[in-house]
Amino acid sequence: MKQSLEGKKVAILATDGFEQSELKEPRAALDQAGAQTDLISPKEDVVQAWDEDDFGETLNVDVPLSRASADDYDALLLPGGVMNPDKLRMNEQAVRFVGDFFEKGKPVAAICHGPQMLIEAGVVRGRTVTSYPSLKTDLQNAGARWVDQPVVTDQGLVTSRRPADIPQFNEKMIEEFGEGHHAGQKRTAHATAAQSG
Repeated sequence: MKQSLEGKKVAILATDGFEQSELKEPRAALDQAGAQTDLISPKEDVVQAWDEDDFGETLNVDVPLSRASADDYDALLLPGGVMNPDKLRMNEQAVRFVGDFFEKGKPVAAICHGPQMLIEAGVVRGRTVTSYPSLKTDLQNAGARWVDQPVVTDQGLVTSRRPADIPQFNEKMIEEFGEGHHAGQKRTAHATAAQSG
C-alpha cells in the first residue's frame, strides 16, 4: 500500500536558481500522495527555476518566508540547484526556518546542493547523508558521514545526490514524511545548539 500524506502540510523552501526537476517532480509526488505543498521563498511573488543549463519555468510563491513558520508544516523539502541554496544560506531567516524543523523533530528531505542549507543550519553533525559530490568535503567538515548512494535516510532526514536519484528520493521522502515526528532530528539539533552555545 502506498503511503498517504493526507492532512500533511509540506513546506518547500526555494529561491531563484533552484533546479527545476528537483522541485517540480518531488512536489508532484507529494501532491499525488495527498499532501498540501507550499512554495516558500524570501521573494514575495515568483521564483525562477534553473533547468539543466539555462533558466527555466517561473513558479508562484505561496507563502513569503517573512510569514512562514515551521509550526505550520509537518515536513520540509529542500531542492538543489547551485544558485538556490547559495542565496538561501546567506539569509538568516531561511537558515533559522530550516533549523526549526530539526528543533521540532520534523522530517526534512534535501537533494543535490540542497544539503548546503543543512550545513548552514548546523544540523548534520553525526548524521549520515549524501549530496552532489562537490559538497562531500563541506558536509564532512560539518561533522556528517557522507556516503555515495542514490538516497540516504537517517532518522527523518532524507538526502539524495542528483536529479537521476529523484525516483528513489521521492519514495523515501514520502515514507519519512508519512512517519512524522523523528526524535533523532531533535537530538541532533539540541546537540548542535549545545556545541555552538
